[in-house]
Amino acid sequence: MTQIALLGQVPPDVLAALKGDATLVDANELATMVPDARARIALGLSSAMAGAGATVLDLLPGLRRIASVGAGVDAYDASDLPGRGIELCPTPDAMTEDTAEQAVALALALLRRVPANDRFVRQGEWAEARAPLGRRLSGMRVGVVGLGRIGAAAAGKLAALGCEVSYTGRSAKDVPWRFMLQTDALAAAVDLLVLTCAGGDSTRGLVSAEVLDRLGPEGFLVNVSRGSVVDEPALIAALEGGRIAGAALDVFENEPRPDPRFAALSNCILSPHAATSTRENRTGLIAAIRGHLGLAAPHMPAPHAPA
Repeated sequence: MTQIALLGQVPPDVLAALKGDATLVDANELATMVPDARARIALGLSSAMAGAGATVLDLLPGLRRIASVGAGVDAYDASDLPGRGIELCPTPDAMTEDTAEQAVALALALLRRVPANDRFVRQGEWAEARAPLGRRLSGMRVGVVGLGRIGAAAAGKLAALGCEVSYTGRSAKDVPWRFMLQTDALAAAVDLLVLTCAGGDSTRGLVSAEVLDRLGPEGFLVNVSRGSVVDEPALIAALEGGRIAGAALDVFENEPRPDPRFAALSNCILSPHAATSTRENRTGLIAAIRGHLGLAAPHMPAPHAPA
């Protein structure tokens, strides 16, 4: 049976979908294996959040491919893997639609005050007052930071809803939306800033206090990229001080224990890195992971014939 080294934390449902077709070797077991046995392991599995460190890779001289759950690659050392002869295989296609959809869902929830209005009704305030006004997404000026697969999909959905879309990235693309080179200039030109860029050192703290000030007291922020892209203390200060109108965050610098000050903010929607938590995602993700690992597609029972 094919052996697969588990190099980092992987969702339990993905692991369950592989058991029975492969032998999954936990990273803690590798150190106890004899060197020849370790050297025969050619396949590894990890995730975009966990990556694979040099210490565990040193134990696997025969490793040739890593299947990675997720679109991001910033947790891996891109300069180290080729020298080891290792191919990294992430799963961006499986993540695109759900993450783009989550960006739109968070934007609508934030602007139309969906969680706040739910609390308003549950707490009995409706009988005493009218709920505060929200904002209409249609017609809003939206800036997308990072126009890769996810950014382009999110921009397309937002444009279809009537938004005026602008974007920033490494370079202009052949798309119908306005390109702006600098993130701070983009923030100053829009009402809603949506973060869909990659993580890593190149984007760490990209959304700084200055960018938030350019977004302004009527501006909103949605982040479905990486928590590291935002200077979180600056964001908390901006939300507390009303220097931006609100934020909706699916990702945080410290997961799964984000800064507790976020929980006290009524103008901030918090989501547990759940952009890709759909059944449809899991179907595509598991198929992609199995393909990267050279495993046959799982047998699906035939649908029942109509009565």
